[in-house]
Amino acid sequence: MSISITTELLDGCVLALLTQENYYGYALTQRVQEFTPVSESTMYPVLRRLRKEKWLDTYDESFQGRNRRYYRITDTGKTRLTQIRADWTQYRATVDQILGGTTDGN
Repeated sequence: MSISITTELLDGCVLALLTQENYYGYALTQRVQEFTPVSESTMYPVLRRLRKEKWLDTYDESFQGRNRRYYRITDTGKTRLTQIRADWTQYRATVDQILGGTTDGN
């Protein structure tokens, strides 16, 4: 896909995936990459920002002698996801109308 993803949509993708299960950073990046091209160097600042906004929190679990930092969505994050979904629905309908040629203008 060559259309760039906005910050808000990337936030929504991350938050939506975290409603399904908790992920550690690398696994979450891999999961997001199944849907949109995003690098690890992009994802970790996003995760830090979402945590700072209190939309995510973290916990560590040991794995093969090392700690993995897992991310989970907070109640505040669920509220934010609801807002993003509403914004997306409205935006998508507008773009579909324009690209589909069903606008009322000339």
